[in-house]
Amino acid sequence: MARGLNNKHYALITVGLIVLTAIILLAMGREPICKCGEIKFWTWDVNSSDNSQHIADWYVPSHIIHGMLFYALFWWMGRLFTGGTGWSMGLRVVLSVVVEAAWEILENSSFIIDRYREATIALDYFGDSVLNSVFDLLWMLLGFWLAARLPVWLTIALIVIMEIFVGAMIRDNLTLNVLMLVYPLDVVKEWQMQAY
Repeated sequence: MARGLNNKHYALITVGLIVLTAIILLAMGREPICKCGEIKFWTWDVNSSDNSQHIADWYVPSHIIHGMLFYALFWWMGRLFTGGTGWSMGLRVVLSVVVEAAWEILENSSFIIDRYREATIALDYFGDSVLNSVFDLLWMLLGFWLAARLPVWLTIALIVIMEIFVGAMIRDNLTLNVLMLVYPLDVVKEWQMQAY
């Protein structure tokens, strides 16, 4: 089935998945845009009601890293399951969007929102706007695109630099976010809260 699809088909599937994700999030009761009524490109304050409501925020690097990691994961899986020939770039993009979209939907469920409030510094987190979630998918695609074009060493260096920079700026990043969601540590939470 997948062999008959070309890049145009994969592009249409990708756009369809992004639109479907937005529809699902709207059906879940997510706000289309920030309740403030504005659309901003960037919001600086992690602990404000603007966080996760606009086009970009401090968690953009996390989504770019998702794309880089998905590129590597589906490159490896493609070779593993095809005996070395690998999956097409289009299929790997679609699979990446599926995983990221599933996360955006799960992240905006009551279960995860409550978990963030309970275990992390995101005490006032009430979920993403649909605008923010759609752009999170697009930031992930940017990370995938970068990983497809950059040398492996540079991709790894960018991941490390983004993690260190964001960690220094807001005392949070992808690594800490996953840690605190899966296995919260009081010492990390106390360190993170010292910034606020």
